[in-house]
Amino acid sequence: MQLNTITNQTIALAGIAQSAALVHQLATTGTADSSAMEASIGSVLKIDSDSVLDVYGGLAGVKLGLEQFNAQMTGYKITYPEQARYGASLVFLENQLSGRKDLLNIIQIGIAKAQAQSEHFGLLHENVLANLGDIYSNTISMLQPRIMVNGESDFLSRPDTANKIRACLLAGIRSAMLWRQCGGKRWKFLLYRKKIQTELQLLLKQV
Repeated sequence: MQLNTITNQTIALAGIAQSAALVHQLATTGTADSSAMEASIGSVLKIDSDSVLDVYGGLAGVKLGLEQFNAQMTGYKITYPEQARYGASLVFLENQLSGRKDLLNIIQIGIAKAQAQSEHFGLLHENVLANLGDIYSNTISMLQPRIMVNGESDFLSRPDTANKIRACLLAGIRSAMLWRQCGGKRWKFLLYRKKIQTELQLLLKQV
């Protein structure tokens, strides 16, 4: 399986955009797109997959991300500034994480536990989300700069919502890792912007 393709890189970037969108939804409304949430959280638990698409359970799994990413890429102004900030921060933090074997080991152990929990309780059960939230707190939150999530204090102060937000941020790290594994680099993103936009249009037609 060839990972290093513009298609795979675009799908992984859409995965990052989707995580950022879910974080924004949760922080500002207390709820999030359930099918997108299921696909994003599911991507964290899919360590061994046959393809990049399989990580998200198919192209429909990143529909929200493709739409959000497309909106970001078209036009001269940043459409969703908060989400763009979350996405950029996730890529930056994943790059730091890649050199921290100690934190990667903690994440690996935690994900194995979450996989077992999801089989018993279901993917979006509060126990699974709390575990993924803890993984994020004990690893990614140790890196700098920490992602500051903006939203309504009523939602942000609720433990269940906070767990969902952290779990979605962990999903964003997973997608950022996937993007890098597919040959994604910041300079490529800038250089191949038009190619990525064209690929986005093609993928959106297939959803």
